[in-house]
Amino acid sequence: MILSDSAIKERLKSWNIEVVSMWNYDILEQIWPASLDFRLWNTFKYYKRDNLTLIDPRKWVDSIHVQSVTLDENTPFILHPRQFVLWVTLEKIKVPTDLVARCEWRSSIWRLWVVIHSTAWFIDPGFEGTITLEITNINEVPVALYPWMRIWQFAFETLDWVCEIPYNIRKWSKYMGQVLPEESRIVKDIN
Repeated sequence: MILSDSAIKERLKSWNIEVVSMWNYDILEQIWPASLDFRLWNTFKYYKRDNLTLIDPRKWVDSIHVQSVTLDENTPFILHPRQFVLWVTLEKIKVPTDLVARCEWRSSIWRLWVVIHSTAWFIDPGFEGTITLEITNINEVPVALYPWMRIWQFAFETLDWVCEIPYNIRKWSKYMGQVLPEESRIVKDIN
């Protein structure tokens, strides 16, 4: 079952769902009928293509191939066609063990042909940290993205039972507690 606006508000007020903005925004004002909007923070990363010929999932991508950028709130980032960036949310979230946070991009953003998270649709119970957004421009023209803009929303779904081993307890949870955008850590997968 998906939580309604009143259920989201109640869980936020009781700290059952913890969401903290790293800027001065009232989280309760970001609640919609069945979702909670998240904003872009001012930091993102992208892979530099100048001398990167291959990304091998069994090897770390050397930091010389990853560019980290921090913007002020009035400076847009111009996302070019087919460009891919890893951007982090302004909000930190802590998901309780009886919920899954399902991620959806806002319709207004999709109508610009900007895709966010074409694969990673939900946040596991027990996860805590900011969310790294995988953003791609599939439009034929560049699109300006600004820090602090509302770009993303979460719908919260109840589990049929409290999970036995939440994300924060699993020994191979690779992204727990992240603050900055994180590139793939697939190299840490246990086969």
